[in-house]
Formats: sequence, structure tokens, C-alpha cells
Amino acid sequence: MQKKNATVSNVESDKTTDWFMTRCRANGLKVTPQRIAIYKALIGTEEHPSAETLHRKIKKLYPRISLDTVNRTLLTLAEIDAASVVEGSGDARRFDGRSGKHQHFKCIKCKRIVDFHYKAFDRIKVPAGISRRFTVLRKTVYLEGICDVCRNSRWNP
Repeated sequence: MQKKNATVSNVESDKTTDWFMTRCRANGLKVTPQRIAIYKALIGTEEHPSAETLHRKIKKLYPRISLDTVNRTLLTLAEIDAASVVEGSGDARRFDGRSGKHQHFKCIKCKRIVDFHYKAFDRIKVPAGISRRFTVLRKTVYLEGICDVCRNSRWNP
């Protein structure tokens, strides 16, 4: 049974990698082993890592890769919609490899970012004054507060 799950996981990973390589080529980007490794590391975590966090992980495979390369690659992935930047308030920029509609909650104490999906947030209307003046390309919802772990540790704001 475990072998079957591993096979399914490998098939899904191969499909995701194929999608990513196609996406890169469609946007005029070379498909490099480092770019693929960064993408796989990003989508392979439930966390929303910073460039520094991914750099530490990728350095194990590519010891000479620079933090600047990892950061620029992550920003490029966001430009081609293969990743997104989690908007925040002053901390290190964090990245999300998860696609599909979802929102984020960030704990102001431990800095953990948690994905959630609330359908009503998908239907937020853009005010007429904004839509007349601007072309809105994306709407995001980002909540901040105290997570369940920190709240249960008796943290008081």
C-alpha cells in the first residue's frame, strides 16, 4: 500500500514539474536544475518560507547557489504565476507555492502563516470608485492575530 502512495506521489510530482517547465518556457525562461529545485522545495512544504529558508535548503543540493539567485528566482516564479508572495507587514517576504483560491492567517507572535479558504472572501466586491479608476487583477485576504498554539500558551497581547 505504501508503494502505491509513493507512486501516486511521484506521478503528481512529475505532472507538477511538467507544468512548471511548460510555464517557464511559455514565459521565455530557461528550465534549469536550480530553478526546478527551488520550485519543488517551495511546493513541497506546507510552510510559507522566506528566500533565506529556501536558500538554506537548496544549498544542500547546490552549495554554490547564492541567496540572491534564490530570491530572484522566487520573484520570477511569482511573476509567471507559479508561486505567490504572501503580503505582510514588515517581516521578511514569504512565498507560497500553493495554487487555487485561498487566504492567509499570520500569527503576530510566532510568525506562522496558515492557509485557509473561506468562499465568501472569494466574492469580495471591488468598490465602484476603485474599479472606475483602476484595473484590479487580484484580490487577497490576509488576516493577522494570535494562532491557536500561541493562544494556548497563554500569550497575552
